[in-house]
Amino acid sequence: MAFTLVAPRLIEVGGGSIARIAAVLQTFGLSRPLVVTDPFMVSSGLVRCCLDPLRAARMRPVVFSDTIPEPTDTVVEAGLRVLRQGEYDCLIGFGGGSPIDTAKAMAILALGQEKMRAYKVPFVADHAALPVIAVPTTAGTGSEATRFTVITDAEGGEKMLIAGLGALPLAAIVDYELTFSVPPRTTADTGVDALSHALEAFVSRRANPFSDALALQAMERIGPYLRTVYREPRNAAAREAMMLGASLAGLAFSNASVALVHGMSRPIGAHFHVPHGLSNAMLLPAVTRFGLAAAPARYAEAARRIGFAAPTDDDAVASARLAEGLVALNQELGVPTPRAWGIDAAAWEEKLELMAAQALASGSPANNPRVPDPAEIIALYRAVFTGDGAA
Repeated sequence: MAFTLVAPRLIEVGGGSIARIAAVLQTFGLSRPLVVTDPFMVSSGLVRCCLDPLRAARMRPVVFSDTIPEPTDTVVEAGLRVLRQGEYDCLIGFGGGSPIDTAKAMAILALGQEKMRAYKVPFVADHAALPVIAVPTTAGTGSEATRFTVITDAEGGEKMLIAGLGALPLAAIVDYELTFSVPPRTTADTGVDALSHALEAFVSRRANPFSDALALQAMERIGPYLRTVYREPRNAAAREAMMLGASLAGLAFSNASVALVHGMSRPIGAHFHVPHGLSNAMLLPAVTRFGLAAAPARYAEAARRIGFAAPTDDDAVASARLAEGLVALNQELGVPTPRAWGIDAAAWEEKLELMAAQALASGSPANNPRVPDPAEIIALYRAVFTGDGAA
């Protein structure tokens, strides 16, 4: 078996590790960072956890805080204008997946005069103008460890997958203490996002022994603690397990790729502005059920590691319990259907063919154990809309 492995050159892990951010930059001879974050990180003061150690080391970080959820190419271009006004030698993505993805896209776009669309898959974005140091403040996206960024084309309404070594952070700081203030809804959505990363990496047609080990470890951490961290946001053990699980899952899918859930999720976010983690959660039970028969042993092992099935359950029982467990998890975490979230039925139906085409064009569905055709994707979208596909 031949496969390629990628990962950040340095990952600092542990409570309080954000205090070492200046030392991380100094390790690589960096000293002039542009910090890419969002308005809440600034207004809440949480960004000071990043800025204060840098200033104490006599660095002069500048902040770009105009990022938005589900980042667009227009926001990336705005950040690029700020980047080109200074003599920066690195970018720090501080926040959830959106600021980190924005920082990655800025670093790639800074190479020349192309628009973001020029870098979307199947283009291989292996080069960036500046290194990125990623500091996640949610336990979910895994963007701190991946070679991917997802940016929405504001004019065309398409979530574009950009993939390559240019999107891989140079270093990451994984500090679970930064997640204590994350509200329950975001905790749930990002947690299911992390679980979907691990599960899809494990069942992906591009899985390998390295990604398998990471995905299984991620599921073992996320499964027992996702409900706990949703109910008890100050539970340090749960926050730590979820943060490490999310990063392990990020490393797993960066080396095995995601599959049908993510392929179908991106168009939902682009057209209906559903947060990425939430749209993944909406899809996960139905899409998992769709693929069960194509990889029963893999799905069964996932069920055992997550805690939905017992170690002694055979593959048929365990895989069935995985589908049932994901439905129950969504119910406990209050995950709505697209219809319950407020999406108009006629608007959803109108976009189905386009969303199916965009999902397939991303390439992710081809990694699924059972590869769908457009009609099957449309049928899944219809079932997910009302919740029928989760039964």
